[in-house]
Amino acid sequence: MAVLPVESVDLEGLVGPGGPAFPSLDEAVGTGSGEGFLDSLASVLERLAALDREASAQAQALAAGRADDLTSVVMAVERASLALQLAVQVRDRAVEAYHDLFRMQI
Repeated sequence: MAVLPVESVDLEGLVGPGGPAFPSLDEAVGTGSGEGFLDSLASVLERLAALDREASAQAQALAAGRADDLTSVVMAVERASLALQLAVQVRDRAVEAYHDLFRMQI
């Protein structure tokens, strides 16, 4: 297995197939697209699940000896892990905002 120098790492490849794991701000807000918040949330959760399925499949292929490139497996697992961490942080912020609204005095 060859070790790639830092200059040859493709940072654009970190977003995975199909684009980034999460939509841009314009896509999430739905400006002009007619897509609501629930549709955006469902889309993001589906992309998160797809990243997890891809990482799981690549890890199983590595364990079975069918994967040749360890780097792509590690990148897929790390991509899924980071996407999940981001989703958890967003959820925590949303719950915190809800609690702030709940405690607000009228």
